[in-house]
Amino acid sequence: MSKRFKFGLGAAIIIMIIVALYIFYIIDPETNSLFPKCPFLLATGLECPGCGSQRAIHQLLHLNFLSALRYNAFMVFAMPYIFLGVYLEYFGGKMRHPRLEKIFFGRWSALIVLIIVISYWILRNVF
Repeated sequence: MSKRFKFGLGAAIIIMIIVALYIFYIIDPETNSLFPKCPFLLATGLECPGCGSQRAIHQLLHLNFLSALRYNAFMVFAMPYIFLGVYLEYFGGKMRHPRLEKIFFGRWSALIVLIIVISYWILRNVF
């Protein structure tokens, strides 16, 4: 991928994120049926790692941090990691901060993230 294409793709992603955040800000997922319900929760009665993410984003945008943590703590703590990944991949962060990319997205990162997600999934349904 060329640098120009990557930057354009990154800009498109940022624009889509801004539009999505605006929608989450003005529409409350808890009271509006526009947002989909979790199929895993509907089928099993158990919460998946993503359950509550829509409500948590809405609460974060309204600066209700404790409510956001109650809805989905994993998503609240994962957002900076996701934003870091977008920055490193699409906005030249790899070139400016190669060590940062190696630390957070190196050889073992996928396995570590998988272990964290599965642990959160189990713990949120046990406690």
